[in-house]
Amino acid sequence: MPKLKTKKAAAKRFSKTASGNLKRNKAFKSHILTKKTTKRKRNLRKAAMTDSTNVKNMKKILPYL
Repeated sequence: MPKLKTKKAAAKRFSKTASGNLKRNKAFKSHILTKKTTKRKRNLRKAAMTDSTNVKNMKKILPYL
């Protein structure tokens, strides 16, 4: 069986935690920030875990993570 290729776009955006979960950064923090509240922007800074419904697909496109 041939080697599996990692999707590089996904590899740059996701990292694996010690417990095996996938960590990601939140979206909507790049532009049009004037209408967003300070509290909302502050909460967007924090990393989040990938939802359990997406984990199966993520493991497929990141085979060696």
